[in-house]
Amino acid sequence: LYTCAASDSTDDINSAAATTNWLSQGLAAVLPSQVSANLAKLVLAGHSRGGKGAFALALGKSSTPLALSFSALLGIDPVDGAASCCCKFQTKPPVLTKVAQSFDLNMPVMVVGSGLGEDKKYKVFPACAPKGLNHAAFFEECRSPAWHFVAKDYGHMDMLDDDTKGIRGVVSYCMCENGSSREPMRRFVGGAAVAFLRAYVGGDDGDLMALQDTPDIAPVQITVEARL
Repeated sequence: LYTCAASDSTDDINSAAATTNWLSQGLAAVLPSQVSANLAKLVLAGHSRGGKGAFALALGKSSTPLALSFSALLGIDPVDGAASCCCKFQTKPPVLTKVAQSFDLNMPVMVVGSGLGEDKKYKVFPACAPKGLNHAAFFEECRSPAWHFVAKDYGHMDMLDDDTKGIRGVVSYCMCENGSSREPMRRFVGGAAVAFLRAYVGGDDGDLMALQDTPDIAPVQITVEARL
């Protein structure tokens, strides 16, 4: 789930719900004949506002009930709102409750955060992932099992492509604080996601435990927190 910033995520959440409900009836017809989808292992993921939307969908905030259930949820630097020069505010529909472990998700969750997301690149622009609305707040409200990885020296947009076109590129380079190179951050996010899914969808937690026990194996400097 990926969306650009706006004041209301309701349409995005409802569209994602409609797509989810389409899978059981429509997916097989568009897959190659030799491919069979296992919809009993369905995973939901999103970045930034898309991360907020992924949490909202998993929490049942769509107008249409879901016909399928999810096996795991990944929030890639999720943000539940925005900041102005003088205040921070949640966008519609609000997801964060400000109550620890309040999310009734009934699935494992991985939250990835950016250490520079709370920093302002220029004084005239707000932070891209404001404190109180970002990854740390989402993890705080997750129940076990939940994992929280934070890449210390990287920003909110550093998991995107190097050459990001259009308004997304302008925002990602001009408004958000960035690390020195995006490639290590992309590699880390991809590797952590695979390790998490191997553990909770594939039944092999070796890579995930290795990240927890020896975080310096990651291509970026990270902190790891787990609620098991």
